[in-house]
Amino acid sequence: MGNPPRREWRRLAVTGLASLSLASAAALAVATTPATAAPAADHGSSVSNPYDPAYGHSYRHGVLPTLGQDAKMKQWADGHASHQATTATGPETLSYGGGTNGVGVLDGHAKVYLVFYGNQWGSQSTNSSGDATFSGDADGAAPVAQEMFKDIGTGGETWSADLTQWCDGPNVASGAVSCPSNASFVPYQSGGVLSGVWYDNSGASPSAASGNQLGTEAVNAAGHFGNTTAASNRDAYYVILSPTGTNPDNYQGQYCAWHDYTGDSSLTGGAVNSPYGDLAFSNQPYNMDSGSGCGVGFINSPGTLDGWTMTLGHEWHETMSDQFPAGGWTNHVSGSSYNGQENSDECAWLSPGTAGGAGMVTMGTGTFAEQASWSNDTNECDLSHAILNHGGTGNTVTVNNPGSQTGTVGTAASLQISGSDSASGQTLTYSATGLPAGLSISSSGLISGTPTTAGTSSVTVTAKDTTGASGSTSFSWTESSGGGGGNGVANGGFETGSFSSWTTTGNAAVTASAAHSGSYGAMLGLTTPSNTSTAAQTFTAPTGSTHLSFYYSNTCPDTVTYDWATATLKDNTTGTTKTVLAKTCAASSAWTQVSTTITAGHSYTLTLTNKDDNYPGDPTYTYYDDVTTS
Repeated sequence: MGNPPRREWRRLAVTGLASLSLASAAALAVATTPATAAPAADHGSSVSNPYDPAYGHSYRHGVLPTLGQDAKMKQWADGHASHQATTATGPETLSYGGGTNGVGVLDGHAKVYLVFYGNQWGSQSTNSSGDATFSGDADGAAPVAQEMFKDIGTGGETWSADLTQWCDGPNVASGAVSCPSNASFVPYQSGGVLSGVWYDNSGASPSAASGNQLGTEAVNAAGHFGNTTAASNRDAYYVILSPTGTNPDNYQGQYCAWHDYTGDSSLTGGAVNSPYGDLAFSNQPYNMDSGSGCGVGFINSPGTLDGWTMTLGHEWHETMSDQFPAGGWTNHVSGSSYNGQENSDECAWLSPGTAGGAGMVTMGTGTFAEQASWSNDTNECDLSHAILNHGGTGNTVTVNNPGSQTGTVGTAASLQISGSDSASGQTLTYSATGLPAGLSISSSGLISGTPTTAGTSSVTVTAKDTTGASGSTSFSWTESSGGGGGNGVANGGFETGSFSSWTTTGNAAVTASAAHSGSYGAMLGLTTPSNTSTAAQTFTAPTGSTHLSFYYSNTCPDTVTYDWATATLKDNTTGTTKTVLAKTCAASSAWTQVSTTITAGHSYTLTLTNKDDNYPGDPTYTYYDDVTTS
């Protein structure tokens, strides 16, 4: 398509203009723009548009302007159209930036971590979907963000498939506008990308956090989730979500979100010292506070969270294609009004119903408002794109169905899944959803572990080859309680991904790094100095049960005089309390099982504790998992 029509489509994105003719829309855009002089020139920035929120703030990569600011930017760009370059590829074509420390794109399966920054989010609880919810989240934004990232790459959605055209690696030349076949490509993100949720309520989020403070919070999150090496952060992305009423990086009235990485020296406050390598992160304000300026009602009515999911998707797309800006794919067309922009920037605020416009994207379990992103290979903004299996020849992956499975809670299970590929020489990598609590699958397809909860689950196993081709199969898995009456402890394996059924104090998180088996475990304490943290649950010992057990892993560089892990079990029926884990300070972090006797029918309160004396240099934390009765 030619550039002038696209400019008219983009102009319609301004709120209130979508139903107007092109001529009246242009006139109204001029009439509603304040008659003020443009800001002074910023000679140190590659951003030439003086109304761009990144003008003079080069760290605001992928910045999504408010609708009002977007109108000013477009009016200025239209007035300077004569300066746009005429090239064979066009003014919106993206090119490769050569990589930052060897990194251009996120070319593995993304690990998205949502960090709820500051105690203004209020008290935390869990909904029926296992999502963290907060009393200070009046718009219900937190669970929607979690569901969106869980759903990416499910239900056959192709909104994210635009990313499969982008690449990096030593075979990609700086300035390239397409990828060679021997590049390292972004794979289709099948099965969801949410890897962890952390509520950092250790203090209040700043009223206007600086770029450095936001990046420092990403470093804190990496430590919290156990991503303490550059390798473990290569595919990680930390979304720093500030609470309502705050104004991170003074976003109000200017923009709705941006992304960057910790090594960017242009961040306000300077680059962030990260002992874990470069970290990709984003500044995600509670932008419903900006109303229609950040997309409230942009697609739906009332559409309170339209702009919320659109900006979350916008910044994630840009992190995937430009992980450590601007080493990935950005616009380098000299003279173009898109110069310096990334794939989602070029399609921001295109109205629903127009070419490349925003719309509702249906995924595996939900439907979310999203915007399109620019595609070099189609030369347009795409809300849907073919999944590209690079290097393949239409490979077909088949996963053999093992049939319905049964087992007994507390009895170890083992099942090898197998599959085949129509192309020779391919290695299949397996993943699964819906496994019973206590079970997990290895990349080679072995499902193993000890089930902790009775019930029937619908399991889906997916196998993917090195070209990105994949196949799946689904089957049921039923775990019976056996003679022990089932596990009296609810969510004893923390496989809901949250502390549902538990009460916590201090610093407590459910995270993948704390898992003894399955996908999740509980972490009490922090990798930085903290105080006492606990997780407790009251339960009734099931009929036939005689024992309670759990696993713990204690990291304690201090002595038991000051720091320790401990656990107590109170028999509420008799009023007696016993210590089932004596004060322990261990430097080995080895997993150890603890077991004690219980009486069927009695009410008990189990309290798991981590004690840290908040002394700098020797923080203590403890993992707990697989709490079962038998």
